[in-house]
Amino acid sequence: MKNTLTSNSLIVDSGFWIALANPRDRHHALATSVLTEYETQLFISTWPVIVESSHLIFRLAGQTAQFRFLRNIEAGGCDLFSLGEGHWPRLTELMHQYRDLPMDLADASLVILAEELGHGRILSTDERDFHTYRWKNHEPFENRLLCL
Repeated sequence: MKNTLTSNSLIVDSGFWIALANPRDRHHALATSVLTEYETQLFISTWPVIVESSHLIFRLAGQTAQFRFLRNIEAGGCDLFSLGEGHWPRLTELMHQYRDLPMDLADASLVILAEELGHGRILSTDERDFHTYRWKNHEPFENRLLCL
């Protein structure tokens, strides 16, 4: 698992991984088509998103789907951005700023990732939150999953 920051990377949220792993998810066909549409694109996410995704995939689609997801990550299906100690003040600031939604740790980590990448191109099934969140406090996210 690399930690490669590139402006070509697409940020990946839990909802995308869950839709991809769960054939009963209403976004499954869309998530599957995204793999074809963006097959040469680099995917990048964070550990909080991987933990959240793994838990929810297990709960919604079972252990086999969870293992398939984790093996995909292990095989390099997604780069992982490492949050450092210096990111903690921003994480808590974001979670406080968006407490009315509320924002969880996974979403806050993706806002920080967007700030590090310098763009907000994301794959997410979350129509509300990533429409509301702003990276660098004013830049909107561009949800590539729901744009297809």
